[in-house]
Amino acid sequence: MMRLRTVASAALILSLTACGGATSGAGESTPSAGAKGTVKLAVNPWVGYESDAAVVGYLLEKKLGYTVEKKELKEEISWQGFETGEVDAILENWGHADLKKTYIEQKKVAVEAGSTGNTGVIGWYVPQWMADQYPDITDYKNLNKYAGLFKTSESKGKGQLLGGDPSYVTNDVALINNLKLDYTVVFSGSEAAIIKAAQQAGAQKKPLLFYFYEPQWLFAQEKFARIKLPPYTAGCDADPKKVACDYPDYDLDKIVSKKFADANSTAYQLIKNFKWTNDDQNLVSDYLTNQGMSADQAAEKWVNEHEATWKPWIPAGS
Repeated sequence: MMRLRTVASAALILSLTACGGATSGAGESTPSAGAKGTVKLAVNPWVGYESDAAVVGYLLEKKLGYTVEKKELKEEISWQGFETGEVDAILENWGHADLKKTYIEQKKVAVEAGSTGNTGVIGWYVPQWMADQYPDITDYKNLNKYAGLFKTSESKGKGQLLGGDPSYVTNDVALINNLKLDYTVVFSGSEAAIIKAAQQAGAQKKPLLFYFYEPQWLFAQEKFARIKLPPYTAGCDADPKKVACDYPDYDLDKIVSKKFADANSTAYQLIKNFKWTNDDQNLVSDYLTNQGMSADQAAEKWVNEHEATWKPWIPAGS
């Protein structure tokens, strides 16, 4: 979902790995982890992606006998890992035509591996109570007259548009400038921070205009109203500095290293076959975020209850 504004040294960032694929409790009929080698999964910083990695990683280990090494990386750094050999797969890619051109078409170190089945949506939102109280606030043309409601100590006298992690895919600064809105983007710093602010805005009736996205478990618990920006049309976001249109819907897909794909292992086949719904992902995200489960616990619960969904991902004969 994200675009890095500044790219640190790939070697430095890629050395920061986490969540190594330890396994436990495998039954007698389960392959021993590591029997088929290691799969290196990038894990980008939002809980929906963590849900993808939890379930795919669990199946790779428990059903196919691989060791899974999870690397917590920003998006663009993940793509650099295809070139260095540090990353085998990105499980949830949000567009990134520029990175596809660089790493798939030009450098030829990565390939597409099909849709995840998830539809990604990015937009601006306010709590539903604000839309009820100010019915015209959901039209961007009326945002300036409400800017005073959204002023904060960090917004420099303007209305605040709350963002998430600065590395997320965002056109918000350009949108504010090009639509002549009296607002400034203030980054919360993380998905968890923006969720907390959104929850407080609903519970405490605090004005909040914020950047957010789906799939996201919070939409099942809270009601938000989306701001209507000028409609997206093909190419309207081609120049990042001139964007004056809404975000497109994203058919989220998987990207893998060409070397990993060419080997055509059962691990690659499972990742290629992996496809579920926004509801599936949101359920696992809820386990991870609100029910205190570890990645393995969340994946085990989902796998035990959704065999009809994941069984077709397992390569024939495995």
